[in-house]
Amino acid sequence: MSPIDTLHRQLEVMRPLLVRFAQLQIRNQALAEDAVQDALIAVLEKPERFNGQSSLRTYVTGILKYKIIDCLRASSRERQIDTAEDQSEDDAIDALFKADGHTREQPLAWGDPDATLEQKDFFKVLEICLEKLPAKTARIFMMREWLELETDEICKELAITTSNAWVLLYRARMRLRECLDLNWFGNRQAT
Repeated sequence: MSPIDTLHRQLEVMRPLLVRFAQLQIRNQALAEDAVQDALIAVLEKPERFNGQSSLRTYVTGILKYKIIDCLRASSRERQIDTAEDQSEDDAIDALFKADGHTREQPLAWGDPDATLEQKDFFKVLEICLEKLPAKTARIFMMREWLELETDEICKELAITTSNAWVLLYRARMRLRECLDLNWFGNRQAT
């Protein structure tokens, strides 16, 4: 059996677990299945990106997490139009507007674009700080804080003790704090 066939088979077995995970987050069967499908396609389109540093399940779950976040963001921007049984979609849309063409409800505030840009810049700095950490330390931090894996799962995956995991997490947090103090918070106070 070729490596691609093996990958396909592993993903098939994993799919129901991924759908369940996505449903817990999204709470919509169709959207959860779409998110899982997108994650699986991402893995299958570039299988060479999986380099075996973690389990395939952890790798795919990490991709799925981003797909779920994208889905949640999209659904918060979109508004479903509820129609009554005897009402067409066009009538439902017309009901959103007054006779003069103005909307019945004011749109939500879009927020502060400068703050959004600052947030993106913050995550760029955080990513740079993570890259400066030793590989194992950065990996355990991301597994715990980003993928939200339990300590037992991390210890099993990395073949380390619980106390070693906590020491590595402590070191990661302290080094990230120092790096962010120097490269983000300190820099912001100067401006």
